[in-house]
Amino acid sequence: MASKPVKKITVNKKEIPKEDLHAPRGMHDILPHEWLWRDKIFAAVDELADFYNFNRIETPVLERAELFERGVGVDTDIVNKEMYLVKSKGEDMLVMRPEGTAPIARAYLEHHMGRSTSLQKLFYKGPMFRHERPQAGRLRQFEQAGFEIIGGGNDPMYDAEIILIFQRLLERLKIKNIVLKINSIGCRVCRPLYKKQLQSYYKDKEKKLCIDCQRRLKTNPLRLFDCKNETCVSFKALAPNLLDKLCAACTSNLKGVFEYLDELKISYAVDNTLVRGLDYYSRTVFEFFVEGPGAEVGALPGGGRYDYLMEMLGGRMTPAIGGAVGIERLIAVMKAQEMEAPRRVPKKVFVIHVGELAKKKSLNLLERLRSSGISVGEALGRDSLKAQLRLADKEGVRLALIFGQKEIFENSIIIRDLETHLQESVMMDTIVEEVKKRLTRKKQ
Repeated sequence: MASKPVKKITVNKKEIPKEDLHAPRGMHDILPHEWLWRDKIFAAVDELADFYNFNRIETPVLERAELFERGVGVDTDIVNKEMYLVKSKGEDMLVMRPEGTAPIARAYLEHHMGRSTSLQKLFYKGPMFRHERPQAGRLRQFEQAGFEIIGGGNDPMYDAEIILIFQRLLERLKIKNIVLKINSIGCRVCRPLYKKQLQSYYKDKEKKLCIDCQRRLKTNPLRLFDCKNETCVSFKALAPNLLDKLCAACTSNLKGVFEYLDELKISYAVDNTLVRGLDYYSRTVFEFFVEGPGAEVGALPGGGRYDYLMEMLGGRMTPAIGGAVGIERLIAVMKAQEMEAPRRVPKKVFVIHVGELAKKKSLNLLERLRSSGISVGEALGRDSLKAQLRLADKEGVRLALIFGQKEIFENSIIIRDLETHLQESVMMDTIVEEVKKRLTRKKQ
């Protein structure tokens, strides 16, 4: 039997099989049932932002490449390998933003936000883009939520507050077996000396390092701790300990962070190899993980202090700290820990029609109920009374309003209690009051 010809479409004069029309690698469609997970996470983020007095900020998806070259670092994997470049008719080289902190710092400087108040507490939600190899916890388009505190001095209280918010977020989502890892990567005073000692330690091991780490050894030796190559990992254990090289100011700052975390009863583990992968970090860095199911996803919330970022972008040195979390990673962990899928808030009332004329008049009834603040469901696309009742029962509504030919002529409607199965006919003119009365009675 001859196979059916493959249907093709033409794009830019090139024929493409229809089967090849799918989302780009590393990117995905967010289907309706996935939004239940996302809505739950975003609701928790909004609630925490409101409680801790953070104001929302949103920056463009496109930014100048120079922003990330100067802020994130030209030798980082993000800038070297992972940015999506966008062709522009102008002279600027634009990129799809790979992370959220540098754009917020740019907005802070551009709009002189430091003039209105010495302390800005900001949060954001939005998509980021990185051209990396798709795997568990890593997508090329992913959603992030982040919190940033800009200004306010080098008070370790702000470091603890950012960590606290992410701890509360994970708790609010009921994610179990949380592990917080924390470190200090020093400042301009103590870090340069440590980098030299690190380079000296790795000098006779250079040829055994992977190609990326051979480059990092020369450009940014702290990034050697980020490598997952087995050979490179084996060298970390005997590497010089950065915590032993901190200056007095950095030691005092880290001690202050620990004291706040102890006061908050937040457990943490000191990890002297935790450095994060971006050049703008200084002093405190942190990452949350989970143990057991979901551990393969990797780091969840992570961040740190970035006191030099504003200066790197042309402004004055401004103390700041922040962190972010990938929404897809949170969902992956929640599913791995076998959490029950979130459910939509059930409608309180369901309108059921019987007959074509009742179907036409049901739209007006729906609008009356909605304008009165009553959440209402319907299945106007179905004609079977039994099918509509089954759907109403499945959605967990309290009351069904049954509207048929007889009710149209009598200007009435049937109210059925789906728990007791009792029903009565009421006048259409009083339907809003009758429904509200019954819903109030149910609550009591």
